[in-house]
Amino acid sequence: MPSPQQARAQATTITSGKTAPEAEASPTSRLRALFDGPHLSPGQRRIAQYLIEHLTEAAFLSITDLAERVGVSQPSVTRFAAAVGFSGYPALRERLQAIALGTRAGGPAAAEVNRGNELQAAVDAEIENLENLRRDFADPDGVIDLGRQLSASTPLTILGLRISASLAEYFAYAARRIHPDVRLVTRGGSVAYDALLQSREAGGTWVLAFSMPRHAHETLTAVRVARGAGLKVALVTDLALGPVADEADVTFATGTGSRLVFDSYAAPGVMAAALLQAMTDAGPERTQARLEEYEQIAEQHRFFLRE
Repeated sequence: MPSPQQARAQATTITSGKTAPEAEASPTSRLRALFDGPHLSPGQRRIAQYLIEHLTEAAFLSITDLAERVGVSQPSVTRFAAAVGFSGYPALRERLQAIALGTRAGGPAAAEVNRGNELQAAVDAEIENLENLRRDFADPDGVIDLGRQLSASTPLTILGLRISASLAEYFAYAARRIHPDVRLVTRGGSVAYDALLQSREAGGTWVLAFSMPRHAHETLTAVRVARGAGLKVALVTDLALGPVADEADVTFATGTGSRLVFDSYAAPGVMAAALLQAMTDAGPERTQARLEEYEQIAEQHRFFLRE
């Protein structure tokens, strides 16, 4: 009898292309795409991030109010609008309002609901993050392509420092069931440098890095070391804009829950699982062989309770 992992690997495959004609990118993804092309200064990135995080309010602010909220000058806002391709702030605000009104038209992101207590509000925020991720998955080609690349990289290095270590450990644990050589890096400094350099020398081509708030300087340094060694970097993070994302070859940005004292990672966890699924799809024969071998070992040594 196949294990749950084997059954899901056999039954589930990510298919290319949009699955529903009405599917469209989430408002957050549309803003990130709008701001991602130009090379923005640090001050302009602050404006972009504020707009992404406070779209429904910021879209209706005057240039004076927006500048005050972000802590920049009014000319800085004007230069930002020009940098992202608009004739001025009024034209940018018109686009923002169109996106914001689309958000308000329906869905958890815009519904005026009774938030209840703080724990319920935290769940509501995570539901919104997952809804945004679901819309992003309407076109899964990027996930499928990266899954192939990660599957072909031997060894494959997974990087997650500080709070991001938990996501990296989850991914590496699962990836080892379907990939012959997965190397986990959860310590920064020279330990990370050694692991990254050794991975490249052993023939590795990709690093999958997780970077969650608060973003660590050592993560940025490790990503730069990886790139300097000739490794490509795929990044799962909460920000499509910023120093770490600038260094990555591929970035998947998903929202994190920030309503409680410590952040929660429902959407990044699903993102990680989707990449694992894409890796299994990239090599179904290898996946099946490795899962069967693991199940035999697990049965022999009684790894798990019988249920």
